Amino acid sequence: MPVDKGEIQNALTKVGLADGGDLVSRDMIRALQIGDSGEVKFVIEAPDAAAASRMEPILEAAKAAVMAVEGVSSVSALLTAHSAAPQAPNQPPSLKVGRHPTPQSGPQAIPGIKRIVAVGSGKGGVGKSTVSANLAVALARQGRKVGLLDADIYGPSQPRMMGVSKRPGSPDGEKIIPLTAHGVTFMSIGLMLEEGQAVIWRGPMLMGALQQMMTQVQWGELDVLIVDLPPGTGDVQLTLCQRYPITGAVVVSTPQDVALIDARKAIDMFGKLKTPVLGLIENMSTYICPNCGHEAHLFGHGGVAMEAEKMGVPLLAQLPLELDTRLGGDKGLPVAAGEGSASEAYARLARGLVEGGMG
Repeated sequence: MPVDKGEIQNALTKVGLADGGDLVSRDMIRALQIGDSGEVKFVIEAPDAAAASRMEPILEAAKAAVMAVEGVSSVSALLTAHSAAPQAPNQPPSLKVGRHPTPQSGPQAIPGIKRIVAVGSGKGGVGKSTVSANLAVALARQGRKVGLLDADIYGPSQPRMMGVSKRPGSPDGEKIIPLTAHGVTFMSIGLMLEEGQAVIWRGPMLMGALQQMMTQVQWGELDVLIVDLPPGTGDVQLTLCQRYPITGAVVVSTPQDVALIDARKAIDMFGKLKTPVLGLIENMSTYICPNCGHEAHLFGHGGVAMEAEKMGVPLLAQLPLELDTRLGGDKGLPVAAGEGSASEAYARLARGLVEGGMG
């Protein structure tokens, strides 16, 4: 049988790095090729020459991990260093995050960012952050230049989901250099806090932190910035929609009535803020038993579709409930980066947004 690319990527996720993460979650694998007779070739791209000089043991471990995959006949791998301009020192920014916002007259465009898409929900627990991370990765796999901002300041979960733990750098104490994972430019306040440290801020500090992450991060040229909002209808949502030109919002809900009650409040909020709702996503829509193949609707089915029809907005996707999605989020390897039914569902979602001019 031919060697599956997903099996190779899964093998490489087991090769850990000294400063956290693995070769796949840190987006260090390039030019992965699989021949008809099981020959595998790939390149490991280190951040710089100094890092590459220390990664010979990682290279050997990666080759051994791939060679152990059934069907692989040979492995050829090389180490290379990123050739871009020198990165800023890997030190935490000296700026204070969470200050009060600075005055601003009207919506302020972010240089280099063509579209800003907010992903929101009326309540927690519907998988909004999981959808945000996987949508960003799926868009990147469609060839888009994608950024992901974790604006869920009280509960930043994106560092774990994206497999990133390194602190961002700052060359001057003002500009923040974002990180990259799975082809996505990424920033979260969770990267600037100690793990487990609580954020206990009042509204003005939340607004100031969001302003800093929008305007002080060097996002570069992006086709789309995905903003993972906190659940509910609070200060962060208000600040984002009033201070920045939002292309539109995507609302995530599970199908059951209790979740839809709160989803309608999120939709109403975006309407009052004059932010277009690009469409709805029904998450955890179906569950396929891996043992018998039976399809079950654990949270009901079709509720979000009916709501979208009532509103006259697109139903963008009906995403499955799968164990692989949860495991991928916990491991820092979003399911959209691999293969399988969930990955295909996110690929369809991403294609639809791109074709509709929203991604």
